[in-house]
Amino acid sequence: MATLSDVAARAGVSISAASRVLSDAPDARVSQETRTRILRVAKELDYRPNSAGRALRSARSNVVALIVPDLMNAIFIELVRGVEDAAIRHDHLVLMGRTEDLAPGGERARKLLGEGRVDALMLQPGDVPVSEDALGGFAKSKPVVFINSVEATAPGAVTMPDEAAARLAVRRLVELGHERIAFAGGVPESPTNVRREAGFRAEMADAGLTVDEDLVTAFGYTAEDGALAAAVLLDRPVRPTAIFVANVNAAIGLLAEARRRAVEVPRDISVVALHDSWTAANSWPPLTVVKMPWYELGYRAFEEVHRLINGGRPRALLVDDPAPTLVERESTAPAH
Repeated sequence: MATLSDVAARAGVSISAASRVLSDAPDARVSQETRTRILRVAKELDYRPNSAGRALRSARSNVVALIVPDLMNAIFIELVRGVEDAAIRHDHLVLMGRTEDLAPGGERARKLLGEGRVDALMLQPGDVPVSEDALGGFAKSKPVVFINSVEATAPGAVTMPDEAAARLAVRRLVELGHERIAFAGGVPESPTNVRREAGFRAEMADAGLTVDEDLVTAFGYTAEDGALAAAVLLDRPVRPTAIFVANVNAAIGLLAEARRRAVEVPRDISVVALHDSWTAANSWPPLTVVKMPWYELGYRAFEEVHRLINGGRPRALLVDDPAPTLVERESTAPAH
């Protein structure tokens, strides 16, 4: 097995320079040409660093925790892929868990965040904020990066352009001739819902359309919540001709409730949802959605937490490249 000395010798650099480049240390002051040569030689020699030894020397585990509300949620697939790709680049492992694992004083929280098992935490709180008690003293001693379900201006937060995405969804419905447009939102206190509702209202105003407050719901982002929203909206004396659903999972439930009521989508009502997933493409009818940069969000979240591990200061990042994109499928049609 090749050693660090072998890599340094073949690349024509010192062992310390090779070590800094291969560990992606921020103080690795070498030219791009030298960095490329070291990485190429390491690959040719199939060099594998001694992670355990390096962790002992640095008092780090080289493991970062990723906590999301629901590991079965299809929209998190791209987020996880982005996090793992960035972690591989930095030779780290990712330990995954659910938000409910952070119950204050719980054994899972102690094992996950205590005992030096992880160097940092990436956390998507979901609709229910995670209390400081749940994190214990972890947030005071180690980096924490909050993902999306937080205030966009919060230090240590990585978020997406929810308002712009909502505007894009509503704009498409307006282009199709819809005027009586409903909003099926998340819980009122959710920061993402606040941004998405703001985008909905702003685009309606720009189109010269009045928001009917009877057509604004705030049940949540689950399929069950979407079904509740559909029950309310479809029972109105004058139904909407289109609905913007603030989350694709809720849209799946909304479609199911519409079918139960013999309301045909898109003949009777058009539906656009936020976020894309395999479930959106395979629902009936397949959902028109606004695709968000989940992969890039995950990648940037890990890059940010890695920067904090190495002494950086917390900041608020908006991940808007690529910008939200409309994916048109069969759940939308021109208004009658």
